[in-house]
Amino acid sequence: MIGSLLRARGPALGRRLTLLALVTALVAVPLARADGDPASDYLLTRATFVPPDLGISSSDAARLAATVAAARSSGYPIRVALIGSAYDLGSVSALERKPKQYARFLGEELTLVYHGRLLVVMPNGFGVSRGGKPLPGDQRVVDRLPAPGTGGPQLVQAGIDGVRALAAAAGVRVSAARPAAGGGGGAGALVWGLGAGAVALLLAAAAGLVVVRRRRTTARTGE
Repeated sequence: MIGSLLRARGPALGRRLTLLALVTALVAVPLARADGDPASDYLLTRATFVPPDLGISSSDAARLAATVAAARSSGYPIRVALIGSAYDLGSVSALERKPKQYARFLGEELTLVYHGRLLVVMPNGFGVSRGGKPLPGDQRVVDRLPAPGTGGPQLVQAGIDGVRALAAAAGVRVSAARPAAGGGGGAGALVWGLGAGAVALLLAAAAGLVVVRRRRTTARTGE
């Protein structure tokens, strides 16, 4: 579609930009529910995935993010996905309560940009992978931790404990993150807004390329 936009001129360009804007509006609304695997989209550019349906406050989400950032700065990069229900898995809901299998699946999905360690936290346990491959030693570390439980705050704390335990097993000490000031449940909107934001960025990029091409054409022709 971008190629067609770049080839368009005058009224045709306006019509095609309008069409893309309409497609954006139609696609962005169901994207959160229809996405094949929401975490795989979000973790391509972020270190943590916190779904909106878990009732997790922004301060708790920030604690998890801070723990992951501290681990990375200490030489132990890791990404974390919290999965509370089938809803958070999109169309791969068959992997609900199967953290080990989902960790391998999600790790494979992320190999486009990330081949590092991944921790999946579900109410009944943990899953660890790297590049879609299981890590038996790391798995034994998190298997010794208590089951996270079904509440959002419990899943956050389990994620923090999991990261710290895995890092400690590798000889890396990660301090416990303190709760951030403030609160509120704004994390979910940020997570699920990724799809709409990505399409909006695509639209802006296409429009920008059109402007650049027009300027170059004008410079060549002297119009």
